[in-house]
Amino acid sequence: MKNVFKVLLLVTVLVLTAGLVFAGGASEKGAGISVAMATDVGGLGDKSFNDGSYAGLEMAKEKLGVNIAVVESKQMTDYVPNLTGLAEDGADLVFAVGFLMADAMIEAARNNPDTYYAGIDIFVDPSSAPDNALGILFKENESGYLAGIVAGLMTKEYASTSDRLNDDNVVGAVLGMDIPPVEKFQAGFYAGVKSVNPDCKVLSVVTGSFTDLAKGKEAAIAMIEQGADIIFQIAGLTGLGAIQAAKERGVCAIGVDVDQYAEAPEAVITSAEKKLTRAAFLTIESVVNGTFEGGKSLEFGINEGATGIAPFHEFEDVIPHAVKKAVEKAIKDMKAGKISVPATRAEAGYEG
Repeated sequence: MKNVFKVLLLVTVLVLTAGLVFAGGASEKGAGISVAMATDVGGLGDKSFNDGSYAGLEMAKEKLGVNIAVVESKQMTDYVPNLTGLAEDGADLVFAVGFLMADAMIEAARNNPDTYYAGIDIFVDPSSAPDNALGILFKENESGYLAGIVAGLMTKEYASTSDRLNDDNVVGAVLGMDIPPVEKFQAGFYAGVKSVNPDCKVLSVVTGSFTDLAKGKEAAIAMIEQGADIIFQIAGLTGLGAIQAAKERGVCAIGVDVDQYAEAPEAVITSAEKKLTRAAFLTIESVVNGTFEGGKSLEFGINEGATGIAPFHEFEDVIPHAVKKAVEKAIKDMKAGKISVPATRAEAGYEG
């Protein structure tokens, strides 16, 4: 009987162990795969595209079991060494974050053909790019358009709903560097404002930086002094200064890239989002599943659930139902192809 008992005990232990290994394998299917990211000069803590992208790596670590690493670029000359060094350290997939890293990513991809590269906000030309490089783009103009509808209606028709709004019918946009993703946000915002409030004055300032909070704050204050009661920041870390100005000067702000409500709950109405986290996660998942395809660009928009605006949070009861319905209708019309949102200032008819 003792021998029988020992056999049964051994079988039970083996079955339980196999079950644990299987369960662990199901949740750790990315074990052994290393994913790394090189930030733009804004670095981690920008509460914008660097943080949003890195959150995708953290999600993949949690859900897929991949190993992750990050290196922060302090200046543009760091891009190639950082992207190359991560490959040399054994990364299977390396993310380059930001339009300004485009040339560096392609150079690193050519020099490290056994490593996959994915560029956030980077266009990869299929006619010339290496097969191990993937571009990840967003239709920022769609998110900007929805934010513009909110701003255009709130600054005039519904200005009485908040002490932070006035009767001047002026809104503003603080830009970082004048690059395509920023222009797309701006063009969409301008078009969205004008679609519901043609007489609204839309101010804009190009600060030339994604890392200077003081410049962002200064630019926003100048607009506020001209009557702007809603400031849309499209400037990364610089834009956090614009949000701070809105908070201190008693007006409203609209965040960018990710939900920036936490930066100033009393001032941030909403944020023009692009789902950086999800795009990064899906790219990592493709490597884990063996389905990664480079040598091209993928563009994410409203139909992929990758663009839109964040919840209204503290302003949920301030934003009238009519404004929410206008946003819902615009989303529906964009998905149906009834609205073609301009992606450039020229297409939007921007005057400024």
